[in-house]
Amino acid sequence: MKKHVISHWSYLYGLLFASVGGFSVFHVWGELKPTADISWLDVLSEGGMTTLAIFWLYMVLRSRPAGRVTQLIALGLCCIIFSWSMDVVDEFIRLPSTLLWHSWLESLPIPLALIFLSVGIYHWHEEEIAISAQMAKRERHFREHRLFDKLIPVGGAGYLRKQLGLALKEASVSMIPVSVVAVDLNDFNLVNRRYGVKEGDDILQVVSQLLLINIRHDDLICRLAGDRFVILMNNTTESAAKLIAEDLKQAVSHLAYRTREENERVHLTATVAVTTAQKDDTDSLIQRLNTLIIRNKPDRSVLV
Repeated sequence: MKKHVISHWSYLYGLLFASVGGFSVFHVWGELKPTADISWLDVLSEGGMTTLAIFWLYMVLRSRPAGRVTQLIALGLCCIIFSWSMDVVDEFIRLPSTLLWHSWLESLPIPLALIFLSVGIYHWHEEEIAISAQMAKRERHFREHRLFDKLIPVGGAGYLRKQLGLALKEASVSMIPVSVVAVDLNDFNLVNRRYGVKEGDDILQVVSQLLLINIRHDDLICRLAGDRFVILMNNTTESAAKLIAEDLKQAVSHLAYRTREENERVHLTATVAVTTAQKDDTDSLIQRLNTLIIRNKPDRSVLV
């Protein structure tokens, strides 16, 4: 983590060093323009562009880990910031036209920036393809981070509703069955009470990973609420979905999770429910699934 921070600061130090060099050129060889010769519209436009480019650089460095893509995009943005900041200075200080660096300071960094950004975006494209392959069971058709669960690395209820709406729409056209499976942990409130909410959150993350491993490649898992997960299964009959639901139930019961503090094994069980879309919309299908999961719930605690 320390190396990560240092490498990110190096871009800012490099940009600051280059900017000081550029300003020095203007300071040594340039002369101040009369106020009447200053185009304040250009100052506002170029100053705004420079400020936005600094914001872009900050967002890239703030959100991305160190690596080839970050390096190339950051270098491209640094070149743009340098060039545009020299444009701003040029509005106040006039360099003699005989000075070789007169045009280089503003023009040379832009081609370099475009090369860095083009190569960086290409590798970003490759990176996104690799990440999308890993996210295949967590997202489909579109990515919307605002709909992702804040605790578990899967989509939340809003994401599920949107995906379910798309699946039902496709199914009505292609006449394929759409099934949904709910996996609800039994008596999970007792786990939170006994081991604490933090430990409970860790268990939910482990369970989500366990379910991800055990669903098919084309299935989509979301967290509907609390300890209830829903798996959307396109082109799947109810009988086929029930077989997978039973496998998920068994997988949860065989999970050997040990707590951080007491190193105590937590035994979990889950209730599953399965239903297939008839002439449903999103709300009616989720409502029927919730009704089934409540009906299937055991009467007693199974937490040992």
